[in-house]
Amino acid sequence: MCRSIRPLFNFEPPATEEEIRAAALQFVRKVSGSSRPSQANAAAFARAVDEVAEATRRLVSSLHAAGPPRDRETEAAKARERSRQRFG
Repeated sequence: MCRSIRPLFNFEPPATEEEIRAAALQFVRKVSGSSRPSQANAAAFARAVDEVAEATRRLVSSLHAAGPPRDRETEAAKARERSRQRFG
């Protein structure tokens, strides 16, 4: 998975529209192999981002969690600690 794409499900507060769109953009960039599409591909790229964002929104809203919502700050601290242990 692309490291720039973060989990969006089961957080309090829920994922924002900006977070969903950013994840969709990163996914489309990864799949297309291009961070900035050419002018000829710009419309297809933008449409793909919109479609992935919509699919992500539907997915996140339809999932059911067994456990309590996670706290963003706690999860970020855990990620920083894993990174510190891995990279020093």
